[in-house]
Formats: sequence, C-alpha cells, structure tokens
Amino acid sequence: MSQMPRQAALPTCPSCAEPLDAGDRFCGACGYDLSAVPARPDDHPTLTMNGSTLPAPAEAAAGPTVSGTAAPGAGLSGIAANGPGASSAGARGADVSSAGASSAGARGVATAALPPDGALPPPGPGVPPPSGSGGPVPPSGSAGPVPPSGSAGPVPPRGSGVPAPGSPLPPGPAASPVPGASPVPGASGVAEGAGVSGVRFDRPSEPDEYALQAPDPRVAAEAAAVAETAQVCVACRAGRVDDDGYCENCGHAQPRERDHMELESGPMAAVSDRGLRHHRNEDAFGLARAALPDGSPALVAIVCDGVSSATRPDDASLAASKAAREALLAALPQGTHPQQAMHEAIVAASYAVNALADEPATAREHVPHQNAPACTLVGSIVTPALLVVGWVGDSRAYWVPADRSSPPARLTEDDSWAAQMVAAGLMSEAEAYADERAHAITGWLGADAYELEPHTASFKPDRPGVVVVCTDGLWNYAEAAEDMAEVVPPDATARPLHSARVLVGHALDGGGHDNVTVAVVPFPAPAQGAGSA
Repeated sequence: MSQMPRQAALPTCPSCAEPLDAGDRFCGACGYDLSAVPARPDDHPTLTMNGSTLPAPAEAAAGPTVSGTAAPGAGLSGIAANGPGASSAGARGADVSSAGASSAGARGVATAALPPDGALPPPGPGVPPPSGSGGPVPPSGSAGPVPPSGSAGPVPPRGSGVPAPGSPLPPGPAASPVPGASPVPGASGVAEGAGVSGVRFDRPSEPDEYALQAPDPRVAAEAAAVAETAQVCVACRAGRVDDDGYCENCGHAQPRERDHMELESGPMAAVSDRGLRHHRNEDAFGLARAALPDGSPALVAIVCDGVSSATRPDDASLAASKAAREALLAALPQGTHPQQAMHEAIVAASYAVNALADEPATAREHVPHQNAPACTLVGSIVTPALLVVGWVGDSRAYWVPADRSSPPARLTEDDSWAAQMVAAGLMSEAEAYADERAHAITGWLGADAYELEPHTASFKPDRPGVVVVCTDGLWNYAEAAEDMAEVVPPDATARPLHSARVLVGHALDGGGHDNVTVAVVPFPAPAQGAGSA
C-alpha cells in the first residue's frame, strides 16, 4: 500500500528561526548569512552499519548542514540524498551519505545531518523527516547547475564558504569518502588531489637499520685489561671472580689468599690450609735464609697459630710470624747465638701482637665481648751443626731422621692443661689428652697473657734428617713422634714442598677439623747462598 509524501516544511533561519524561502542567501529578518559553512566538529564522525556517518549532536540539532566541501555551483541549500534512493539521484555535486552512493560517482562526498535522536533518514528525497528533526529535507533537483565534466567549475560567489580552486582547505578534517564508493574522473566537486588523507608521503624513507656509533677505544682497552687480570673460578673454571669473592657464573665462593698458601725457599718449604671446618685460616708462617758471620747458612722457619677464642686471631698470627722472622734475619748475621736470637725473636713477636690490642676500637671486630688478639708460636733455626727450636703455646717441632731405623723425637713441650697434668704426675699422657680440657693452652702471645715465658732448646743431631714445624691442626692426627715419622715421605730432605703437601693432605683426610700449617726444614743446612722469603 503506497503512501503520498507530505509537503516539506519551509526551512528556518539558524539564527532567528524565521521561515526562509527557497534560494535565499540571507535571512530577511536578521540578515544572517545563510551561505556560511558551520565549523567541523572536533571529533571524527562514526561510521554506521549502512556506511553513512552519524553527525555530532550539536550539528544534528542545528538542522541540515554541509559537513564536507561542496562542488562549485552546487548551491547552498544543503541538499542531501540519504537512504537507498540516493543511487538514482543522478545529480553531480550533491552530498551523498549512504551505501548506495557508489553510483553518484562524486569524489569528496560529504555527509548530511541526521536527527538528534539517532533515527534513520526518510527513504527518499522530498519526504519530510520525522517529528522533532532539525529541519526538512529540501526537494531533489535544487542543487543548481553542475560544471561540465573535467572542468573546475565557476568560481563560487563571495561568502559562499567554498574555497576557490588552488586555495587551501578550511580548517578541520576533510570529508571522508563513503566506504565502497568508486571515484569517477571529472565528477569531483573538489579539485584533483585537494583531499587530505592524514598520511604524509613527503617524508623521507627511514632506513631499516641505524648505524651504531663506533665504540670508544679507551673503553675497549680497559675492558681487555680487566679481562686479562680477572681471576678464573676454581669451581667451574669458566666464570670471572667478582670483587666480592664469588664467581659470576656459578656463584661459588672463591678461596681467599690465606685459605691455602704454599712457599718453597731453597731447600725448605711450608704449606698452610684453612681446613675443612673453619671459615678462615688463622695460621701464618714465615721462611727465611740468613748467613752467619762465618759465612755458613742458617735456615729459619716460623709457624704461628691464632687463638680462635681471641679477637682477630688471624691478624695476631700474621703479625707474630713477620716480627719473629725479621728479628732473626737482623740478629743472626751480627753473630748473635741462634738460641739467644730465637728468644729475642719470640719477645719481638709478643710485642707485635700486644700492639694489636692498642689499636682504635674502630679497627677491631664488632663483637659483644672483645679480648686481646692472641696466638701461639713455634720456630726453628737450622745451621750446618746446630738445631735450635723455640716456642710458646701448643704448636710443635719434630725431628725425623733420614734413616728411619733411628728413632724420631718431639722437640717441644706444650703449654697446655694436658701437659701440666702429665708433668705433675696427676694423669698419664693418654688420659690427659683424652680429656676435653687437653687443648686449653696455658701460654700464648698476647696482651692478656699471664706471663711471657719463651721456651728455647738446642740440639746437635749426628745424622741428617728433617725438622717438622707444625700447628696442632697437623699433630692432632699424628701426635706421637713415631706417627709423624710414618707420615713424612722418605725423600723429605730432597723434596720439602712435596712432603709439606703430603702432611697437610694427611690432616685433611683425617677430618681437617682445624687449620693446618707445616714447614719442612732439612738438617744440616745445605751450603747455599743466603736470602729470605
């Protein structure tokens, strides 16, 4: 059933709402310029399902407007063809905004206003919009003359709001073509190429890859120097050791300098190891070679064991070993008797350890109850005809002859609770050393020692052999002289470093409960040049 279209209502002035006649360019009541093109909304129109665009609410309320650039000569009546019927409009330059606009062939097609309530426009031209819309849709055919195909068209009249050919476009985004519309050459109401697509093609193409700045040769040289001097991890043999002592690759803690020390000085050698239970090595040793006034050589070996219950035991043992070695190197060439020189060396070592207690409190370890640093000491001096030993504490010296048919001997007596019990006849040696108080020392080097009593002794062996100078970390696993002689290799006089390593390995294999330090010194001293280590 068909319906007759209703007569379209006359348009009104946007300023004073006075009715307007068709073709008016100015309002007869207020003089409003009807040719002025309203400003484009700031936001971009939203595409609807049928390909048309929804205007902004303000634009819809103002009535039919031209939201794009109109073709020259198209008139100012704001004619729009909406809906499926727009495909048969056939008017070039008319504003088309529907899916059927593909047959209009107009480039630069603009959109027409829709009712504010979002309702779809009427099905054809000349049909008045629903009640409440912004204004009527003018009848088709009032678009005015269209310039011939391919021409730019006449210059629009002044005040029409349409830019002249070649002039810049007015502010705001250009009208977007309707999706699916195919342009027809010569049918555009805007000059060719006047549209703005939003993409700049005048920018130079950017390279896929940017050239990197050449590295500073000074930085490369510093990195190479660090790599050459970097310490390699002892665990993985691949990672670099950081400044904090840990491997950057596997995280293994690296041994500190004093955790394992080895030194060979001429015919004698010494080895010190942290052991398997202690977190640090509190032992220290010193080796030296000197020349007596008659030119005969003298071999010096000092071994010190830090008292773990005291403050800074590692510093105490290191200070004592250095002080004793330097004192012997200064006294022996001057003709001081070796036994007297040993006594003076122990006293000098005691002064060095006592000095540690006089340092500022900031240099001490932060512990609740600090006590003075302390350590034990044992040393030997070997000349071509004399063997001298000196000690304070429970570190020991053993004599092991090269001919194992001869008996070995222990050359020192401990300053310990067990030794006092045996000397007083209160306990047997086995009973005393089985007691938990056996290793409690009664003599040491330190500011809080009861009384300094250096022990010295001289021997004149009648056969060659070696002197084993060690801490309790070794003799706990070979306490008797016969046990020590069984551990010492037969070629100890010719291979002192190998022998020292074997003795330390014996202690570690036995459990390594304490720090282990041992020095192997041959007797008699071979005739070699003097020196120190």
